[in-house]
Amino acid sequence: MTKRLLAAALVAGFLAACVASVLQFALTSPLILAAEKYETAETAGPALAGRALSNPLIVLAHAGHDQAGHDHGGEPQWQPAPGLPRLAFTALATLVSGVGYALLLGAVLVATGRTVTPGEALKFGIGGFLAASLAPAIGLPPELPGIAAAGLESRQLWWVATALATAAGLYLIAIRRGPAAIGIGLALLVAPHVWGAPHGPEEISAMPPVFAAQFAARSLAIGFAFWAVLGLAFGWAWGAVAGRTGHPVRSGVTA
Repeated sequence: MTKRLLAAALVAGFLAACVASVLQFALTSPLILAAEKYETAETAGPALAGRALSNPLIVLAHAGHDQAGHDHGGEPQWQPAPGLPRLAFTALATLVSGVGYALLLGAVLVATGRTVTPGEALKFGIGGFLAASLAPAIGLPPELPGIAAAGLESRQLWWVATALATAAGLYLIAIRRGPAAIGIGLALLVAPHVWGAPHGPEEISAMPPVFAAQFAARSLAIGFAFWAVLGLAFGWAWGAVAGRTGHPVRSGVTA
């Protein structure tokens, strides 16, 4: 069972990471580069700001050199170099998170006794998107570089609490389904937003607001594609591994 779960998670995580990485490269990476252009222009003075608007590559070269060697407090700080190394590290991080989420999705499927099929795994994948992407984005939407934000620890705490509460609420509503379970589930869905997400100070930025709106929308779309592929691929890989090893495919518990 453990080997089967791990094998299916590796396949699903790899496929989902490939899809997400391509979409990130096409949809969100240009917005991140544009945001860094404005962020650098704001701190580099009028001369560089003028070049930023006409030639983003010049500004990105300066920004990449500065960020890779130093933070603005004077301490050396390593970061992947702009271009291919940066894309490679982003893809690697997406792959690691994909495999981790696939293991979690598979473990939940097996623990709940559901029959592991692509369709059933897709439903759980959509639930993962709601818990890990959409619900946290209501209070903390995906943000571009240069936007003022609250402290990292407080944002992480709220994100984890929201994801766990949403996942538990969805489980009670969609699987347990009793009147009490539905009531508690609805309360769990609402509780993190009543608590409220932490926010940083409001600051005026030269970056057009449309960039932030596009980034948030595209990030959520990529998140949905990631979780959908993760669910479908896990259900398919679970059956494929069962076919190769001779295990029955009928149930996630007995296989």
